[in-house]
Amino acid sequence: MDTPLRTFSESPEDPFALHRAATAVLDGQGTVVGWSPLAERLLGFRPEDVIGRRALEVLVDAEDRTAAVTAIGACVAAGGWFGVLPVRRRDGRRLRMGFRSRLVVRAGHGEEWFLVGAPAEDVIQWETDRSLLDGIFRRCPIGVSVHGPDLSILRVNRAIATFGGAPAETMHGLRMGDFLVTPDARIAERGLRSVLETGQPLIFTEQPCRLRTDPPGRERFVAVSAFRMEDPAGQVLGVTQFIEDVTDRELARRRLALLNDVSARIGTTLDVTRTAEELARVAVPGLADCVAVDLLEPVVRGWEPARSASGRLCRVALACVTSEPPPAARRAGGEVAFAPGSAQARCLRERRPVRETLAGAAPAGAAARGPGRASDAHSMMAVPLTARGVLLGVVSLWRAYRPEPFEEDDLTLAAEFAARAAVSIDNARRFTQQREAALSLQRSLLPSDVPEHPAVEVAHRYLPAGGATEVGGDWFDVIPLSGSRVALVVGDVVGHGVPAAATMGRLRTAVHTLAGLDLDPDEVLSQLDDLVGRIAREQEATGPVTGDQIVGATCLYAVYDPISRRCALARAGHPPPVLVTPGGRAALVDLPAGPPLGLGGLPFETAEFELPEGSLIALYTDGLIESGRHDVDEGLRLLYAALDAAEPDLDALCGRVTRTVLPDRPTDDVAVLLARTRVLPAENVATWTLPTEPTVAQLARRLTASQLAEWGLEELAFTTELVVSELVTNAYRYASGPVQLRLIRDSALVCEVSDASTTAPHLRRARSTDEGGRGLFLVAQLTDRWGSRYTRDGKTVWTEQSLDGRADALAALLADA
Repeated sequence: MDTPLRTFSESPEDPFALHRAATAVLDGQGTVVGWSPLAERLLGFRPEDVIGRRALEVLVDAEDRTAAVTAIGACVAAGGWFGVLPVRRRDGRRLRMGFRSRLVVRAGHGEEWFLVGAPAEDVIQWETDRSLLDGIFRRCPIGVSVHGPDLSILRVNRAIATFGGAPAETMHGLRMGDFLVTPDARIAERGLRSVLETGQPLIFTEQPCRLRTDPPGRERFVAVSAFRMEDPAGQVLGVTQFIEDVTDRELARRRLALLNDVSARIGTTLDVTRTAEELARVAVPGLADCVAVDLLEPVVRGWEPARSASGRLCRVALACVTSEPPPAARRAGGEVAFAPGSAQARCLRERRPVRETLAGAAPAGAAARGPGRASDAHSMMAVPLTARGVLLGVVSLWRAYRPEPFEEDDLTLAAEFAARAAVSIDNARRFTQQREAALSLQRSLLPSDVPEHPAVEVAHRYLPAGGATEVGGDWFDVIPLSGSRVALVVGDVVGHGVPAAATMGRLRTAVHTLAGLDLDPDEVLSQLDDLVGRIAREQEATGPVTGDQIVGATCLYAVYDPISRRCALARAGHPPPVLVTPGGRAALVDLPAGPPLGLGGLPFETAEFELPEGSLIALYTDGLIESGRHDVDEGLRLLYAALDAAEPDLDALCGRVTRTVLPDRPTDDVAVLLARTRVLPAENVATWTLPTEPTVAQLARRLTASQLAEWGLEELAFTTELVVSELVTNAYRYASGPVQLRLIRDSALVCEVSDASTTAPHLRRARSTDEGGRGLFLVAQLTDRWGSRYTRDGKTVWTEQSLDGRADALAALLADA
């Protein structure tokens, strides 16, 4: 009959088992003397058909008898035989059968042969399964362990015995915790218990598998597959697991993950030191127990390093698994100097990674003391930091607490670390270099110090943004004007980088020039508007060298007069100032907005206010109130709260404003200028309206001498009378209408002569034949400064003399002549 095909997964029973195999008995001459019912069922011959007849004649065809005779001969010679022979069924069909034969001796019957047979397919399948099972436990390189329902070990193969370091027979009855460390044994037993309870198999589940005999610090990982064993009735017999050592694969995966981590964790900032610290932290403890990063000094400072490997090294980063590094990583006093034969020196000289075992270091067993004890390194690597063909420094890595020394794969990984980090460090160095250049330019263009001025008490802050490209064009200024007045300026160039800083410098210079002309605030802004438009057109034609294209600027220009207490302001697209009057609350000044500078053709408007003495006016750029942390309204609310604080120290108040309103790392430049107004006492100002008479100069000299005597400035009387006489005489000759003379005593003595003419005087060199033209020359020589400004009704010519005494000025002038 046909025998169905079986696979190993069906695990057939032993085909030669007596309850399922065909059996027969032959006497010494090969005659059938016994025949089982199973033999009859398999071959179709009844007992009476075969008993008493020779087996070769009944069961074997003529063409198969030679092979049968050979098998019989082998059986006789060996006392038994196993093999496959074709036999004939009663219906004439041939059937390949597997046979086992054994010699049986019975008393009174001599020798007989006991035959057990089964279809060849069943026999071959069973032998294959048995051979496979034998191979799994004797020759398979993958570990196999069989556990009972209580998870005790029933059997292990040789691979498990080799892995555990004990003979296979000694493991019978043990539990996982008898040879694995407790945490790993719990993980392993938890997985097997889950298989037992649920029947769900484990498939390539990776887990740690550290042996109790391993030195501390050594890692092992295995991939486990497990299934539940059941008998035909469904009774749970236990669980079998297959175990493969995947330690090398896990370590390789970790190296790859660590390498991928580099891109995310190194170079998050454009700071050389922080980038080096990121490199050290990434490598500890994933690759090394201790890592040091030593950079050439020019790199730390943001300079261009030399092409050679020479130069002083600075240790900028050190990371260890312990609070105190191993002795090999320590440097006395922080000094970094390597011996000529050291790994670091060779690495720097040859510009290649170096790996070595440290002589005299603690053996691997000593390292097992762990990071809680002082232990020196036993293995180290030195890897150069090079980027764009330039050497930046060296990375040193040590192992002191884990027993495994560095391998070649570790050196390759460290080199890849260093290569990626070096690019980030060099980018940070270049950024530092560019940012310092931009900041130096910006600092050189901003006022280094604001001089004391009698009209206002001032405090200021300038805070650059965090990046080189974020260096902006914010600026402020306090400009002394004639008549004890002062100009307060704050502005912001749209854009960032060096072009913005350079444009800011040009605008600041222009503001100083325009302020010297004593123009009204709206006229100053009009002139700046034309200048910004020209700068934008220049950049559009040539393109900016770096940074953003400059497309405009904003500005606030204010002039305060301490005599009249009037403040004139105009703004061009700039945030309005905040005013705090004595006893009042902070509020924005109601000031026409005006278009930003650079649009061209649009008017600006000046607003004028009278300020009580002690008023606080705050000028600032938009970076103060606009940030990622809050919106403009919230920024203004914080600014109001800071300015409302009762803080008499203006500099302390300025610091309070920046700390309260600004985020920790502002993204835009910020300029803040606080000014508290002062008033010039009335007794320090003397004003006269003079008649237009030929004797007006004489009257002016007499009034001047009298006033200077009242002020106790008699030593200035002679020179001042000459100056006043010359200015009044010019007004009488060349102007019309009344002439006004004003003397101001402040930090300097100011003389002002106003008339209705709009023609400004100018200094010229008189020829020897000229009868006049020398008056303004004398004025210029006898005063510290002089100039003229236009007013609504004409012009004012003014001079300033210091109060430190100019009595001998005329004598010196005449002596030189």
